[in-house]
Amino acid sequence: MQVIDRVELYHVNAPLPAPFSPSWIPGLTRTIVSFYLVRFITNDGIEGWSGFTRSGRERVGIGHTVADLFSWGQDPEDIEKLSERIHIMAVGGNFNWWLEPAFWDINAKNAGLPLYKLLGGSDNRLRLYASSGELRDTGARLEEAEARFADGFDTMKIRVHDWNEKVDIEHISDVATHMQGRMKIAVDCNQAFRLTALSDAPLWSLDRAKRFADAAADVGLAWVEEPLFGDWHEEMAKLTAYSRVPIAGGGLHVLGYPELKRLTKMRCYNIYQLDAMFAGGVKQCLDVARLCKKEGVDFSSHTWINGFGFIINAHVFAASGLRRTWCSNIR
Repeated sequence: MQVIDRVELYHVNAPLPAPFSPSWIPGLTRTIVSFYLVRFITNDGIEGWSGFTRSGRERVGIGHTVADLFSWGQDPEDIEKLSERIHIMAVGGNFNWWLEPAFWDINAKNAGLPLYKLLGGSDNRLRLYASSGELRDTGARLEEAEARFADGFDTMKIRVHDWNEKVDIEHISDVATHMQGRMKIAVDCNQAFRLTALSDAPLWSLDRAKRFADAAADVGLAWVEEPLFGDWHEEMAKLTAYSRVPIAGGGLHVLGYPELKRLTKMRCYNIYQLDAMFAGGVKQCLDVARLCKKEGVDFSSHTWINGFGFIINAHVFAASGLRRTWCSNIR
């Protein structure tokens, strides 16, 4: 019987080709990409890999816990049990759903199949959109949109994060009007969570989100992403019911399927953009995709961490059987 025999955990830094200032972390400029890398090895030598973003060295100490939970004869095909053990870590205050895709990596290698095929998918081509992660003035944004259009993208997601809501509305209006008829524009408001360790950031109210959604609808935006704090389920449902433009979100709902099922039933979003590395792993995200199809709402995998997150979420989306444009995170 194949079992997990060993686990290795690494802390990795790699240089970025240019400095990057993510809109969702005010005050930060990154010059490196930093992540945790895990390798599970079975008794017959099959390896399963995954990697997850870091902010400091917050996961350096989990190695012994991971080894105790997963490397003592665990069956890599028993995803339910392995997910239960990840949940044990979550009860202790540390969400590590990013470990679960590594077990799928082992299972796909055992089957000799790409993961999306193992999960029932058949189409290996995904339609991508470009996503800018930085704040820019309107002139620079128009140049960026033209460049991405020249690259062949027909949809681009931009960021807004100003204290003054008029500035945010002007920003989306300018680029959407400029690219009208050539490229669809979407927007990420980065309101679902607050990373304010380095600098403060605006926190939108439901009324502000409604005014912004009205402006987005008036200029034909493709969707408005994360316009309210992620735990405000009731307010999000009210906004989605009110809005004339699709409301998107769901990537960082770390409680996984139980919370996302509630959000779906409440109609909190029109588009559920899940990241398997945060929101419950591969299986739970696919369960949500099936629920979205049943409930008549859209599903689209989403990621912005590293190459592992990118390829794992690509496989999830390919396996979902749904064909909304998927996030490429090209900057």
